Amino acid sequence: MSFGIICFDCDSTLSRIEGIDELAGRVGLGEAMAKLTDAAMNGEVPLEAVYEKRLSLIRPDADSIDWLAGLYITEMVEGVADVFSALAAHGKEVHIVSGGLRQAILPLAGFLGVPENHVHAVDIYFNADGSYKDFDQTSPLARTGGKAQICRDLKRPESPLLLIGDGKTDMEAKQEGVSVIGFGGVAARPIVRELADHFVEGPSLAAVLTHIL
Repeated sequence: MSFGIICFDCDSTLSRIEGIDELAGRVGLGEAMAKLTDAAMNGEVPLEAVYEKRLSLIRPDADSIDWLAGLYITEMVEGVADVFSALAAHGKEVHIVSGGLRQAILPLAGFLGVPENHVHAVDIYFNADGSYKDFDQTSPLARTGGKAQICRDLKRPESPLLLIGDGKTDMEAKQEGVSVIGFGGVAARPIVRELADHFVEGPSLAAVLTHIL
């Protein structure tokens, strides 16, 4: 099948990090947050059960989001830039679909040539002094089934859609008839290996191109 629209998860797919866990580590909550994140990505607990809890404990400020944005780029997965160049050369429509924080992901998207309106993630809000205020609690990406909803909104009959990611939340897109590639180059999760249409071991993301082009 020739896919016209290619969607990528961000954390542990485009970048080696889990952004929320890095923010937690910065305020001394790393181990506890990593367990919550892993439970959600393995499908053991629904995403909405941990999303608000994590942010209300970490309370990331504007400076920490800027710091995380830089980290996403420096920790980029091997082969990512080559994959995005190849997809652009073949005229593919590319999106980033992530349960991460949008303001931290936008610089990585810009680096890869992805327009801002093709970045689907959760907005974070700050007070005037840059301290944490809230996140977009209406975002579908902060709850179970959100990626399936975004894919449903993006897909078109003439352009089959493919989603590439590492977590259980990515596999939910299959509910919408979307093809899914599991990427195990950072985190190889048994549930993803089981549910994905194809599973790529990594470490380079470039291995996904054989299933796209």
